[in-house]
Amino acid sequence: QVQLVESGGDLVRPGGSLRLSCAASGSGVSASTMGWYRQNPGKQRDMVALILSGGSTRYADSVKGRFTISRDNAKNTVFLQMDSLKPEDTAVYYCNLRRFDGRLYWGKGTLVTVSS
Repeated sequence: QVQLVESGGDLVRPGGSLRLSCAASGSGVSASTMGWYRQNPGKQRDMVALILSGGSTRYADSVKGRFTISRDNAKNTVFLQMDSLKPEDTAVYYCNLRRFDGRLYWGKGTLVTVSS
């Protein structure tokens, strides 16, 4: 069984920064694609950033140049560095893992609020 534990969500002012972390544990997590999605009430869950096992990255257009995804393969942990935060970045952020066999796993989410 795979478990994902997120941390780092907080209240931050516009223009500020936050760093989210997601630690993965379980079978087969090392060779996996990991990423971050976000969701607001009543809206769909959208991809924010992905990082493949080899290190390639993908970003939503709305966060390019402001967010950076990275991973520590030794610790099976993925990070999302969020800079120049905007009120529209407010959401629950979910960690996602796609295992080598195609199975998807989700964390419970961490709330990011950007407000003055």
